[in-house]
Amino acid sequence: MTLPRVGVIVAEHAVYKRSVKHPNVTNDDRIFWLTVMRMLKEWRQALVFVQPETVIRWHREGFKHFWRRKSKAKPGRPPIAVEVIMLIKRMSSENVNWGAPRIKSELALLGYEVAESTVAKYMLKHPAPERTQSWMTFLHNHLAETAACDFFVVPTITFQGLYCFVVMSLDRRRILHVNVTKHPTAEWAAQQIVEAFPGDGWMPRFLQRDRDAIFGWAFRRKVKMLGIEELVSAPKSPWQNPFVERVIGTLRRDCTDHIIPLSEKHLLKTVLEYANYYNESRVHMSLEGNSPIARRIEAKGEVVGEPVLGGLHHKYSRAA
Repeated sequence: MTLPRVGVIVAEHAVYKRSVKHPNVTNDDRIFWLTVMRMLKEWRQALVFVQPETVIRWHREGFKHFWRRKSKAKPGRPPIAVEVIMLIKRMSSENVNWGAPRIKSELALLGYEVAESTVAKYMLKHPAPERTQSWMTFLHNHLAETAACDFFVVPTITFQGLYCFVVMSLDRRRILHVNVTKHPTAEWAAQQIVEAFPGDGWMPRFLQRDRDAIFGWAFRRKVKMLGIEELVSAPKSPWQNPFVERVIGTLRRDCTDHIIPLSEKHLLKTVLEYANYYNESRVHMSLEGNSPIARRIEAKGEVVGEPVLGGLHHKYSRAA
């Protein structure tokens, strides 16, 4: 290549650099330059916008591609099964304290060979790693030692509100105490706790309640005197007191929604009758289809039904 020609190529290259910042190079261009490199000794002098290092890099990539296709090996690690990914996510979700090494070991015992780095990649990232258990987990671990209480309102025939107070144990959802009043106070609520736990029977370690103002100083003092620790739910969080909320919902659907109370005495008599039916006869799905006070299986005798609340419900047994 003559000197004038070289000067023209350099000038053209300068103009090209001003007009095109990064030219598009196709695979055909790459193959062409690789062929030129093999056929011409002075191939570097023929380059205009392709650097020698670029051609060498293309050659190395072509070498890798050639042997990859020849060995038919798939690039990268073998893909991990979707089943294993979902299992990793499930384990990290259900066990907040578990790290990647523990999940890897657990998977190995289940027949899944997975690298620790893969487990760490697919684990759920918990926003609060210092949190060891949820509120619901705590409740489930202390059901046998925990009671719960709450109020609900029932309108009378004259459109006045009657306040019904419910105390229950969480282990078998048993209603321990119910009472009704027109004028609830902290002193009245404290007295209901004393009546629910007189001291000659089961005494809970924890009492779960919400932040209603009715649970004032007199109520808290009485609970403390009984040696019970209060579990107070967060503001506007009824889901943190789920068991008593469910019982109140059941009381409404099965009982108070079907009557019009005439007085405190009328409502109290009705609720007490339903509470006895609820504890002794009404089956509960979370108690394996049994009642809070477990019923024994009866296989012999004629089935008889006894009406409850004037026939609103029935309890069944076998005649001797």
